[in-house]
Amino acid sequence: MDLMLIPGFWLDGDSWGEVTERLRDAGRTVHPLTLPGLESVDADRSGITLRDHVDAVVAAVDALGEPVVLVGHSGGGAIAWAVADARPELVARVVFVDSGPLGDGGVINDELPVVDGEIPLPDWSVFEDEDMVDMTDEVRARFAAVAKPEPARVASDKQVLSDERRYDVPVTVICCEFTALQLQQMIDGGAPWVAELAAIKERVLVDLPTGHWPQFTKPVELAEAIVGAL
Repeated sequence: MDLMLIPGFWLDGDSWGEVTERLRDAGRTVHPLTLPGLESVDADRSGITLRDHVDAVVAAVDALGEPVVLVGHSGGGAIAWAVADARPELVARVVFVDSGPLGDGGVINDELPVVDGEIPLPDWSVFEDEDMVDMTDEVRARFAAVAKPEPARVASDKQVLSDERRYDVPVTVICCEFTALQLQQMIDGGAPWVAELAAIKERVLVDLPTGHWPQFTKPVELAEAIVGAL
């Protein structure tokens, strides 16, 4: 079964790098996606919306015409979930990488600093300590070298969902900043931000202890976790 890798903010399909290579070595057909406006630093990002990103992935799924596994990192998880809502019959599983399903009406992150209608990679001080685990100076430099500004509306537009069949799509959450136990306790405790995750009928939580960008900090382990999810 084909896998589509959906990157988080500031990243293109090539950012999956070693993860893609390892998945292909494991015999998987992998499609690392570059979303609209992330093609290059000079790409035109003006007017690109969250729905544009969702529609781009829906088009890729439709082009395959058979069930696919979506792997969404960070903000890419919200996009993956909207695609599952749009095409529940064509999504066999969603794998969230340090991410989770964004419910109807939610936004990915409207607190990031916007500059001229786009969101450049901010200073590392913007991120929490949990985000930065294993992010050595070398890894930070590698990340910054490939980062592109994120279209501002992708971060601030409201998620639009309409098909409750999305809750029938199996889900795996690869937990990096929070442990699987902590996340399960949040679900059991009725935390509002995991309400969408709690409504999913089949979910598996697995641990991959590291920071927010395991495709850079632990790519081998991330690839193994994705294969395990299948």
